[in-house]
Amino acid sequence: MQRRDYWNFYSAGRIVFGSGVVRRLDQFIQPWKAKNVLIVTDSILTRVGVVAQVESPLKAAGISVSVFDGGEPEPSFAIADKAIELARTVKPDVIIGVGGGSNLDLAKIVANILTHGGHYKDYFGYGKVPGPIMPLVCIPTTAGTGSEVSHAAVLTDTVNQTKISCLSHYLRPQLAVVDPKLTLTCPPRASADSGIDALTHAIEAFTAVRFDELDVPADEPFPYDGKQPIGDCLAERAIELIGRHLVKAVLEPDNLAAREGMALAATLAGLAFSNNAVAVVHALEYPIGGALHCSHGAGNGLLLPYVMRFNLPSRTAEFARIAQLLGEDTTGLTESSAAELAITAVERLRSAIGIPQRIRELGGTADQLPTFAKKSFEIKRLMLLNGRQPSEADLLGILQAAF
Repeated sequence: MQRRDYWNFYSAGRIVFGSGVVRRLDQFIQPWKAKNVLIVTDSILTRVGVVAQVESPLKAAGISVSVFDGGEPEPSFAIADKAIELARTVKPDVIIGVGGGSNLDLAKIVANILTHGGHYKDYFGYGKVPGPIMPLVCIPTTAGTGSEVSHAAVLTDTVNQTKISCLSHYLRPQLAVVDPKLTLTCPPRASADSGIDALTHAIEAFTAVRFDELDVPADEPFPYDGKQPIGDCLAERAIELIGRHLVKAVLEPDNLAAREGMALAATLAGLAFSNNAVAVVHALEYPIGGALHCSHGAGNGLLLPYVMRFNLPSRTAEFARIAQLLGEDTTGLTESSAAELAITAVERLRSAIGIPQRIRELGGTADQLPTFAKKSFEIKRLMLLNGRQPSEADLLGILQAAF
């Protein structure tokens, strides 16, 4: 098998970043000459006035605005059905997702169905979207998922208690508007969960299998490229920013500098992971989140240090660098000792912002662990991308350590 001798890098069509820039939204979407816009969001953001901030410049420009605010954390098939039903009635020119990753993912699903028809289940997996989708704008109000720049949209299958991804580079928004001021309304718990999610994205991207070592034929379509230079640069910067700003963003919610640092980190991490990879942390979280109904970020944050411990033997140099980026003093230490500090730093950060430490804290039971391991191991793309190739027994061992 000929492995890859090249790598790719993808992004959103345009990224606008700055505190207060949402007030100029009408200018940013002007090239589409929109007359009828649908905002996909949730009732909390309507209640706290964030949706009004998005609507205001659009209405002032004479654009008709409809709102679907039935979004929910880890959106179910039922919520997707309701959003699509309204969208088909409204027939918008542009769809604008506003909120955390769940709302942004839902907006991607809606935009795809309005463009290409069919059912969202037709597009699960990688590369099923046949072409570009209608104009899609994503405006994050949390600093975590990076969905504003990524190619992923995740729904929750409540019957089978797992999460399912639709992955396509056509799902990357044509416009991402990142306004850190919009994250000031994000409560501490959501700020913590989303922030540790961003850290997970950056660490998994930085420690993934190299693009030229990925066990996939060179020209076979695959949702991620593996570890590559641009993704690495973005991941390193994201890790550094998160180490500097996450705790302050959680404990000092009105600290705009911390919010700006985290907003930038989340977007950079989104670009990094959606090109390099996510891996075993995400594979394990999908069934855990589906069964125990924890937030995606909390599940990832809980699992992250345990998966890092498993990956440590094959990613010592990367972990030593992560320790430095998170502010650990590695002067005079061997590479292996410095690498250990990366895990310590993540555990300390996780504890400081109140991320659950054990699966049992989420309501999980020991007899669920084999099922979680089995479902995770079946997500082969994420197994292939991990820096150390696991067996199903290895996954069970990680879960038992985390229990």
